[in-house]
Amino acid sequence: MRSEVTMQSRKRYVAFVIFSFVHHVTASVTHYSIPEEMKEGSVVANLANDLSLDVTTLNQRKMRLDIIANKKYLDVNKETGELYIVEKIDREYLCTKMLTLCYLKMEVILENPVRIFNIEVEVLDMNDNAPQFRRDVIHLDLSEATPKGERFSLSNAVDPDVGSNSVKTYHLSESEHFNIEVQTGRDGSKFAELILKQTLDREQQAVHNLILTAVDGGTPARSGTASVIVRVLDTNDNAPVFDKASYNIKVMENSPIGSLVIHLNATDLDEGSNSDLTYSYSLYTSEKTQETFNLNPSTGEITVKGMLNYEDFKIYDMEIIATDKGANSLSGQCTIKILVEDMNDNHPEISIKSFQSPVNENIELDTVIAVVSVSDKDSGDNGVVDLHIPDNMPFRLRESSDNYYELVVSEPLDREKVPEYDITFTVTDRGSPPLSDNETMTLELLDVNDNVPQFPQSFYTIRVTENNAPGALLSSLTAFDPDLHENQYLVYFILEKEIANTSMSMLFSINPENGNLYALKTFDYEIEKEFLFHIEARDSGSPPLSSNVTVHIIIVDQNDNAPVIVSPWRAHGSVVEEKIPRSTDKGSLVAKVIALDTDSVHNSRITYQFLQVTDATLFSLDQYNGEIRTMRMFSYRDPRHQRLVVVAKDNGEPALSATVTIKLSTMETAVKAYSDMTEVPLEYDIFSDLNLYLVIGLGSVSFLLLITILVTIVLKCQKPKPSKAAPPCRNSVISERNSTIADSTLVSNDAYWYSLFLAETRKGKLVVRQPVPKGSRYIVSSIPRGTGLTDTSDSAASTLQYPK
Repeated sequence: MRSEVTMQSRKRYVAFVIFSFVHHVTASVTHYSIPEEMKEGSVVANLANDLSLDVTTLNQRKMRLDIIANKKYLDVNKETGELYIVEKIDREYLCTKMLTLCYLKMEVILENPVRIFNIEVEVLDMNDNAPQFRRDVIHLDLSEATPKGERFSLSNAVDPDVGSNSVKTYHLSESEHFNIEVQTGRDGSKFAELILKQTLDREQQAVHNLILTAVDGGTPARSGTASVIVRVLDTNDNAPVFDKASYNIKVMENSPIGSLVIHLNATDLDEGSNSDLTYSYSLYTSEKTQETFNLNPSTGEITVKGMLNYEDFKIYDMEIIATDKGANSLSGQCTIKILVEDMNDNHPEISIKSFQSPVNENIELDTVIAVVSVSDKDSGDNGVVDLHIPDNMPFRLRESSDNYYELVVSEPLDREKVPEYDITFTVTDRGSPPLSDNETMTLELLDVNDNVPQFPQSFYTIRVTENNAPGALLSSLTAFDPDLHENQYLVYFILEKEIANTSMSMLFSINPENGNLYALKTFDYEIEKEFLFHIEARDSGSPPLSSNVTVHIIIVDQNDNAPVIVSPWRAHGSVVEEKIPRSTDKGSLVAKVIALDTDSVHNSRITYQFLQVTDATLFSLDQYNGEIRTMRMFSYRDPRHQRLVVVAKDNGEPALSATVTIKLSTMETAVKAYSDMTEVPLEYDIFSDLNLYLVIGLGSVSFLLLITILVTIVLKCQKPKPSKAAPPCRNSVISERNSTIADSTLVSNDAYWYSLFLAETRKGKLVVRQPVPKGSRYIVSSIPRGTGLTDTSDSAASTLQYPK
């Protein structure tokens, strides 16, 4: 709090203050007195004169000032020897309020010869801070029964200044109920006591807003204020008072029970429980009157409780007492005289002759539901009665004979919207005032199976991850039927549909009671990717109603198939051996690794990398197409045999992989021609024409297309039984970029395939692949290019065959 007050006081700049200071020199310490808040640059004293020093030698003697303080408030001018203010001095910041005297101690040091002078500067307090209360608003709750002269302590104000500049007195704003008295504490601080000089009355003034002002003793004086809010608490000092002391009320005979006779209103100026009132009959009210009229003890309403008959009683007298709920309860009373007036005192009567309930909700229009008769013992207009029912009901009244009415259906009924109707028959005569009577009957509607089951959605898409556990819950397909009982009980079915000679009920099962859909088998994404079928919800009504919904099952792929190395082919656990000439150029294709993965596109994306390599500087492996190429030419220091281990890894999570080991042997001479290939030497200029390439390519493609169509027709005609274990057949062609070599994978069942594998000009020669043997299932061939060979080598191509 002191720092907050100090900071606020420093913000308020005190205009120029004329000050004076005095000093005296003792044998050891030189004293000065200055007021706080002096401006920067103000001269305190001339140390050269006071200390008898030669001004001209101050610089040579390296005069300096050491202050024992956190800040350098003062400094000395070496040219004039004057002690001046460097930074404004705030006494409240420098010294605590508990200290009456505030000093700044320092040393003046000179050299040649060394002399040290002790200086004390006393900082005198100025009235630069106003008193402040700890709280801006002081709340005080006083009972209105508080006696006069009672004293209440108020929060005191604080002033960071000292002496006469601190808080001196307090003032209170003008008030006829309160004044204050200033007290002095043991520590000399001033505080105020609030004195009640006149009794309080909450009903006249509930809140008193006062202003308390604290004034210090400075010149000029400063002050601070706080709001004092006195809330007057209620006491039960006011008795309830009725609007009138007596009431005269006229009531017609035969008034309906519950009719309001009068609403009494008594008021109490108190608040809270002191103003809560309870109404009651006094002992002077007869029992007959209390049996005839009802008094609400909370609201003061008097209503008719018994039958009023002019011929029996004409005048009722009563006395009502209103009592509050205060600790010492107070009460008030009034008298009431009720005069009964003669009138048409015979009510019409209703008689329900027949009433049919319950009825079916599909009941036909104009069907009679009830027969009602009405009567009135009065004569003339008082004996003429009218019967009616509430509006906005699907019924109407039809008069059948004198004073007989039929209740018939006028609009279609729907139990799902309104399950029952409370029909009130009201009969009213034409007297003055008219009398009436009513009878209420409840019509229940029986349910009819007129609502079909409804699914929340018309189409459901359910994703199922492959390799699911048989019996796994896939989804809950619940329909709703607003009908009742058996018309509401639903049974769920899978509408039969065969896919590849397999019924949907063999793949999926649905709980007929709750619509939970289960998988009956484990699905394989590589065999089955989706299913589309219908589910029917049928109620148990007669006749039953049903609706169906389309269900789309999507099988989500898992990475459950590892890559398979299809080229170069090797027997299980064996090493692929390849031969290449040592004269192979840099960048030549040595081998190509091809792997297949039957998973989905994302999981089947394959990358290649070396797992082991004899010489990492000799070969490079393309991680995307699996090509192994030379990074440099062979040297005489390179070993004749090179061992390469290549791993093919898919893109699944976790990733699966397969490896192949390739043993490369270098030879000084060209390798033998391929056993299954023939080279037809042709002159280079024969193929110089681009049109010849196009003709060859177009003819090959057309031939393959024709063979594929024929084989497909044959397979369709044979209608083979589908195999769940066999993976789907695939036809694909993998082509290298910027190359005329094509690697082909061809699939056939007992077909005779021709494949054009290589169409490349190599020293004016065209290499053509010969027919492959009949009976192959999978044929994958890879032929390296750019080896610089003149003849076709047996080891330059490798063929993978899977027997049927």
